[in-house]
Amino acid sequence: MNLPGMGAAAGRPLLAIDGDSLAHRAFHGLPREIRRSGGRPGNTLEGVALMAQRAWKAEKPRAVLVAWDTLDAPTYRNALLASYQAGRDFDPEIVEQLALLPELCAALGFHVAKHAGYEADDFLAAAVTVEEAAGGACLVLTSDRDAYQLASPFTTILSPVRGTSELARIGPAEVQERYGVRPDQVPDFVALRGDPSDRIPGARGIGEKKGAVLLQRHGTLDAVIATGLLADQSDDVLVYRRIATMQRDAPLPALDDAEPTWGRAAELARSWGLDGLARRLLA
Repeated sequence: MNLPGMGAAAGRPLLAIDGDSLAHRAFHGLPREIRRSGGRPGNTLEGVALMAQRAWKAEKPRAVLVAWDTLDAPTYRNALLASYQAGRDFDPEIVEQLALLPELCAALGFHVAKHAGYEADDFLAAAVTVEEAAGGACLVLTSDRDAYQLASPFTTILSPVRGTSELARIGPAEVQERYGVRPDQVPDFVALRGDPSDRIPGARGIGEKKGAVLLQRHGTLDAVIATGLLADQSDDVLVYRRIATMQRDAPLPALDDAEPTWGRAAELARSWGLDGLARRLLA
């Protein structure tokens, strides 16, 4: 077995993809008229496969890992904060396709990470940690800005640009420019600022600008708490930081070097009645 970054594809990065992020982008961006056999929905399947293919062609990684949430299993984050991601209501058509996407990604020759109790973010963080420890580089494809905490001299975030097929490349300098904090300060920043998309309240009276200024001045959330500024809510913001921190020890499959198997994926797509997708995978 090849160690990460040490096999035949040494020098090429690992591409780690947030599958759920791509799935939601595909579902809302492609026509609902894309259907598979029996009139079942197919736009998300097609969109994710083609976005992943486009990223592979652009980056030529040594291997691809696609990470997934487990929608029907809570995580420790839900236990820590009852409001965490509360109120999310997924269209049944995307839920149906999310159940099939790991199989499609495996047929593409990609490594797949999905495990109850973990989110896609956690697998991305674990992959970055393993790859960097082995001396390799990593590309993380996601629209979730929490992933900015992973940016480093060896890891670049590929962030979809709204309304285009472009991917912005986010490194430590870009994180600093966008938020005013370093990547390692991002969980502290989220704890102070909050995150409406995940229903993390943040510290009362501390928005994005003030949160960045406090971290520029004091360095860490713990140091901000030590000033007494958050005396009546210090326990809460520490919980928010834990929720915003990706778990770097999430279980991963072996991340061996692997080339895509477009033909095998095309056969699966054709069996689902997605003949257009099959043709494009083989093109």
